Amino acid sequence: MSRRDGMTFRVLLLTLAGVLAGCVPARSPAFRNAFLPPGPKPPAPQAEAPDPPALEPFLSGAALPMALNGAEGSVVHGGRIEDLVRQAEAHYQAGRQLYLDGRSEAARVRFDQAVDVLLSAPERTPNRAVAEKKLEELVEAIHRLDLTGLGAGDTASEPGFQKAPLEEIPQLTFAVDPALRNKVLAEVRATVSQLPLEVNDAVLSYVQYFSSTRGRKIISFGLRRSGRYRPLIQRILDEEGLPQELLHVAQAESAFQPRAVSRARATGMWQFMRDRGRQYGLVQSTYYDDRLDPEKATRAAARHLRDLYHQFGDWYLALAAYNGGPGTVQRAVERTGYADFWEMRRRNVLPKETANYVPIILAMTIVSKNARDYGLDGLESDPPLEYDTIEITAPANLLLISDLAESTVAQIRELNPALLKNLAPEGYSLRVPRGSGPVVGATLPLIPAERRASWRVHRLGEGEGLAAVAQRYRTTQNSILAANRSLAGDMEAGDILLIPAADPPPKKAVPRKTAKRPAGRAPAAKTSLTQRAAK
Repeated sequence: MSRRDGMTFRVLLLTLAGVLAGCVPARSPAFRNAFLPPGPKPPAPQAEAPDPPALEPFLSGAALPMALNGAEGSVVHGGRIEDLVRQAEAHYQAGRQLYLDGRSEAARVRFDQAVDVLLSAPERTPNRAVAEKKLEELVEAIHRLDLTGLGAGDTASEPGFQKAPLEEIPQLTFAVDPALRNKVLAEVRATVSQLPLEVNDAVLSYVQYFSSTRGRKIISFGLRRSGRYRPLIQRILDEEGLPQELLHVAQAESAFQPRAVSRARATGMWQFMRDRGRQYGLVQSTYYDDRLDPEKATRAAARHLRDLYHQFGDWYLALAAYNGGPGTVQRAVERTGYADFWEMRRRNVLPKETANYVPIILAMTIVSKNARDYGLDGLESDPPLEYDTIEITAPANLLLISDLAESTVAQIRELNPALLKNLAPEGYSLRVPRGSGPVVGATLPLIPAERRASWRVHRLGEGEGLAAVAQRYRTTQNSILAANRSLAGDMEAGDILLIPAADPPPKKAVPRKTAKRPAGRAPAAKTSLTQRAAK
């Protein structure tokens, strides 16, 4: 087993078992070195001044889905679990600092201690779920560190894409339980909604589907991820004067995954096709695609939906046009003489996917707003993404950015899903973890502009020699000394070095092989804290 493999063996056991949850590790103190002086905080980008909204601003918690109200995480009582969580976090933070310093073996010990502390949680305690959740968070955080190595990350690999969830939802034809109709009618009468909520067999079929095991899994995944972008989407919908319930369009289209791609190549959280995206100002280039940018795509989607509403004068027709195209809906109106979605659906003049699209959105809205009735009231949404923004004045690789931000490439990618490569081009507004913007913004210009696409920075660890650093970055000791003349005769632990790293060698193409699962072998199931502790 290699040194790197040994470091993460126990962590990967949990990761491969599916114990993954989003989290952002806390940052260690900013770099302290003459090479990296503190700089002024870049001015916050000015929001575009919107037209006065036609609707009342969305301020009432009553309009939020019940599953997402007060989802800040439960407070731990009783001391025991709280102490274990605190100890595990301390071990993780110590391990992370060791990992940043290049001391991977010592970091492994600390990471293992963090896991062991949580595995020691008493089996019978009302707060055991808190320990399980913390374990998932730490495993994901350690996994992110391991993926990039914070020094030996693979710059040749490019970020991947996710499948659009709308394609997972079936076309429903089965009968509706009569008892469900009365229940949903009562829920809708008590529901605050800026979007009209219709209750008919088509909508009830999807409410029934989202109440099933498979359907609840789809809607739970979306509701959980919505926390990352919900404040952003709500703000833009308010600014554009649109119903807040249109947030569920993004839930149906992408489950709030910015890099979702459909079979038809619709792309991003709001699933824009190329031409429609360009129509609303979403730039697509070699290095980035604005359809993948959560803020830009949300603004474009809001304006597109507003335009469709002005064209058809009805939200159901506007939603149908968002899915099937305005031309499809306009032709259906002309063929039937009815500007009524449900009548056109009854007459089968709309494509099947478009005919079911509106009922899906309405069903998602009803289920989300009445989460307790559908077993979703205990669902915790992910915390909102927080970041600073810096302007890139010369092409810069994301490994260099992660060095300066004391972060990981995975985290930089998560904040910048529109980037198609591990390179931020000149003129790009790059998001970095909250609090790291001043340091990154002040120190990036100190690196020669023509070198930012390949050079790195490295904090010298305790007892770490220049030879080891040179080997790690595939460069020479003389090159490092030449780039750090001011420190050449007085290098010590904690110093930040400019690393004239070489461009990574090109990857050789590897033929794809289809993996075959042994007969009778089922996919690995998620391992709970209880099961893991028993092994």
